[in-house]
Amino acid sequence: MISGWIIVTVALSYVGFLFAVAYFGDKNALLRKREGRPTIYALTLAVYCTSWTFYGSVGLATTQGIDFLAVYLGPIVVFAFGRPLISRIVRLSKSQNITSIADFIASR
Repeated sequence: MISGWIIVTVALSYVGFLFAVAYFGDKNALLRKREGRPTIYALTLAVYCTSWTFYGSVGLATTQGIDFLAVYLGPIVVFAFGRPLISRIVRLSKSQNITSIADFIASR
């Protein structure tokens, strides 16, 4: 059995790593250009899938079987094919200075 202090250390190291990546992404000017976008996109998908795995997909898979795959397939489809829609939403948000989803919905 794994000791509690090992689990806490691994969890804190993982969270620290995520914060380090976010800090590096904010400070590094190269990632703001076009060539850094796929990296940010992939990291976004990885964090989303990791959090869903941690918070419920394992339990969902044991109770509902293969139905848990919808949790992953939805975001993957959006990331793969939803670029035109996401680009349009970003363009509208920037042109109208919208900073939240509520403001976006209200402006529509």
